[in-house]
Amino acid sequence: DGKNRSEAVVFSEERKWMDYVDSRRLEITCGEAPFLVSRYDTTTGRYIPVPERIGQLDRKLRVVSENAKTEEDWLKWAFRAVEATYGYEFQGDNLLIARINLLKTFEDYLLYYWDRKPTIKEYRKLINRIAWNIWQMDGLTGFPPYKAQKNDFTQISFLPMEENTDSDQKKTCKPCQIYNWRSKKKEQFRAS
Repeated sequence: DGKNRSEAVVFSEERKWMDYVDSRRLEITCGEAPFLVSRYDTTTGRYIPVPERIGQLDRKLRVVSENAKTEEDWLKWAFRAVEATYGYEFQGDNLLIARINLLKTFEDYLLYYWDRKPTIKEYRKLINRIAWNIWQMDGLTGFPPYKAQKNDFTQISFLPMEENTDSDQKKTCKPCQIYNWRSKKKEQFRAS
């Protein structure tokens, strides 16, 4: 039912908990990222306690917390959970809130399970992963908002027209890139 959290999540022999944590999840047009993290009820604004959260990253962090035996192991797998959590958003203000929600979620779980906040080094690592994994993009074009490649066409006119500066922009604008944390390479985002 989603509310009863007293029992640990059980995995089969074929699919271990580490496979679940490493499985990639993407929230398209993520807004404030309620599918990825559920820090508060989106209709009432009520704060949701850590044990009751159901977002994708929340579930991964719950599984990490149930299985990691040491704080070092917890941190390793909690970062891997963040690395496997992606989302894009068109609006810059929503993007900022989504990034904050992921950062605060990581903070909340570390505080809940290990009674501390991240160190400066851990914050830097976390912020780097969130900045790469939660990005601004027009989901219809795969480019940053208002930077999409446009179809070339010629307008017939009897008067001379000003040269279109969009063509310069088309040459320099590249599709959005994400980072593949397992292969340690930047990759062009492809929805297919």
